[in-house]
Amino acid sequence: MYTQFFNLKQSPFSIAPDPRYLFMSERHREALAHLLYGIGSGGGFVLLTGEIGAGKTTVCRCFMEQIPENCKLGYIFNPKLSVEELLQSICDEFGIALPDGAVSVKGYVDAINAYLLASHAQARNNVLIIDEAQNLSAEVLEQLRLLTNLETSERKLLQIILIGQPELRDMLARPELEQLAQRVIARYHLGSLSEAETGTYIEHRLAVAGATAIAPFPRKLMGLVHKLAKGVPRRINLLCDRAMLGAYVENQPQVTSKILRRAAAEVFAGQGVSSLNGGGQGVSAGSGFGAGARAGAGGRWPLVAAGVVAGVALSALAWQFTSRDAGPSTAHAASAMSPAISGNGATSGSGASGITGAAARGTGAVGGSAGAGGTVGVAGAGGAGGVTGAGGGASALPGAAAARNPAADSAAALRQLAGMWGLTLTDGDPCQTAARANLRCLQTKGGIDDLRLLDRPAMLKLHDDPTAPTYVLLTALDDKNATIATVGGKPQTISIDTLESRYDNEFITYWRAPRSWRDEVSRGDHGPDVDWLAKRLSQIYDLKKPQENQPLDAALLQRLVEFQTAQNLKADGVAGPKTFIRLYQLGGVQEPRLR
Repeated sequence: MYTQFFNLKQSPFSIAPDPRYLFMSERHREALAHLLYGIGSGGGFVLLTGEIGAGKTTVCRCFMEQIPENCKLGYIFNPKLSVEELLQSICDEFGIALPDGAVSVKGYVDAINAYLLASHAQARNNVLIIDEAQNLSAEVLEQLRLLTNLETSERKLLQIILIGQPELRDMLARPELEQLAQRVIARYHLGSLSEAETGTYIEHRLAVAGATAIAPFPRKLMGLVHKLAKGVPRRINLLCDRAMLGAYVENQPQVTSKILRRAAAEVFAGQGVSSLNGGGQGVSAGSGFGAGARAGAGGRWPLVAAGVVAGVALSALAWQFTSRDAGPSTAHAASAMSPAISGNGATSGSGASGITGAAARGTGAVGGSAGAGGTVGVAGAGGAGGVTGAGGGASALPGAAAARNPAADSAAALRQLAGMWGLTLTDGDPCQTAARANLRCLQTKGGIDDLRLLDRPAMLKLHDDPTAPTYVLLTALDDKNATIATVGGKPQTISIDTLESRYDNEFITYWRAPRSWRDEVSRGDHGPDVDWLAKRLSQIYDLKKPQENQPLDAALLQRLVEFQTAQNLKADGVAGPKTFIRLYQLGGVQEPRLR
C-alpha cells in the first residue's frame, strides 16, 4: 500500500523469510561460527538459543548452505514427538530403510546405528538439526543422547544441533539431563540487536527494497525503534511496517516519533507498550491502525480486509481519527491516498507520478475531511517529487539519480577489501562468502588507536552525510596521516584529525584463523584452538611446549591475561578475534598491513 508513496519496489519489512533481506549482525555471525565449529569438531551436541524472532532460523538457513559436501543433513521442525515417532522421523530424514518387522524402538535404533557405521566407512558425516527443541520431552532428549553413544576414537558418528527458545537452556540444566548437558561442545545464546545494529538493519532492508530518496526513518528515531522493539528483528519488522503505513496515511515523507509510538501501541497491544502512545488513546486488539476511541465519536473504526482499496481507505480514516490533533498535514490524508480513493485523482505519465487529491466536500469515498486536497509527487527516474500541503509550500524529495545505496556501498567496499587478501568475491553477502574461504569479518567499534593496534586495512563508516553513512577503505596509517579510498576511487591522504572528525568509530576488517578456531575461547574450553593458543603463548614467553588436548586452565589463563595486558587489549582472559590477530601478527604471518 505505501510502497509507491515511498518509491519502493516492495515492502521492506515483511516477516516472510526472503533471502534477499538477509542481515547478519555480529551476533548472528558468532552464532553461525559456533554451529560451523560444532560440525567440524566431531562432538555430540551444539546448542543455539534465542528469544522469539531473534533470528535463529536465519542463522540455521545460513548454516545449512555452508555445510561440507560430505555431510548429510536431517532437519526436524516439529519436535512434539514420542520417542518412537522421533526415531521414525530420523529414519525418514536420512533415508534409512527399515527391515521387515523392525517397527519398534529397538528396530529403529539398530537401523540408525547400521546406517551411521556405513556412512562413517564412506567418510561421510551426519548432522541432525532439531528446531523448536524446547518442546522436546525429557524422554526424547535422553534417547537423543543415547544415539550419540556411537563413536570412533576421533568423533561422534551423529552430531545433533538443538535450536530453541531460552527455556531450552533451563531444561538442560535439570539434574536428570546432566549427562546430555556435558556433551554440549558449543553453545550460543542469540541476543537482540544493539541500537547501532537496529539502525543498520533498517537501512539494509530499505536499501534492498529500493529506497533511493529521503530515508523514511530518520537516524534520531533509531534509539526509539530499538527501545520499542527491544532489538528483536521480527518486532522491528512489525513496528516499522506499521509506522510506514502511518506516515503514508498522514502524508508524511518520514516517520515521526508520534507515528512510531502510535504504531507500537497497536502492534504490541497488550505487551506493555500502550502507554507509549503520545495521545493517550487506548487500542483494542481488533482495532485498525491506531484506531482507538475517538473523542466525541463514541465508536471504533476497525480495519476491514475487504480488498486493498477498502483496507487503505479505512486505515486512512482510522489514522485520521486518532491523530486529529497531530497537525495540518493530517487534514489531507484522505485526499492524498490514491485516485481510487479520492475520486478525482489524476496519475501522471513518465518522469514523475503524481497523485492528486481534489477538494473533499465530505461526500467522497473517504468523506468528512473538508478543505483543499494536497498533492503528492513520487520521484521517477531522474525526476523529483514534492509534498504540497494546504499552506502552499512544498518540500522536494531528491530523485533517484542523486541518491546512494549505503548497503550496496558497504558490500562493494568489503569486496574491494577482500581483494587485498587475494580473494575475489562476487555476489552475495561479502562476509558470508569470505567465510567459506576461511576469511572472517570482524565488525566492531573502535577509534584510530584501535585501528593502529590491529594494523590491518579496514572499511570505515563515516558520518559525512546526515541521511546515509559513507563507507571508505583505510589502506595506510602513520603518526600524522591516513590514506583512504572510496570504492573504485583514487586513494587520498588526509590528516588524522580530519579523519577523526568524520569517523563514526565503526569498522569492519578481515582476519584469517585455523578452521578449528572458535570466535572465543575461555577458561575450561579445550580443543585444537586451545592447543594452538597454548603453543603460541609458550613460544612468545619461551616456555616448554605444552601437551595437546589440555583445557584452558588457571596457568594458561594467567599467561593469556599477561599477553592481553601487554598488547593493550581487554585483559579479560577470553581469547577473541583481536587477541588472535595480535598472536598471528607476532608470529610473522604475511598479511595486509596499514603501516
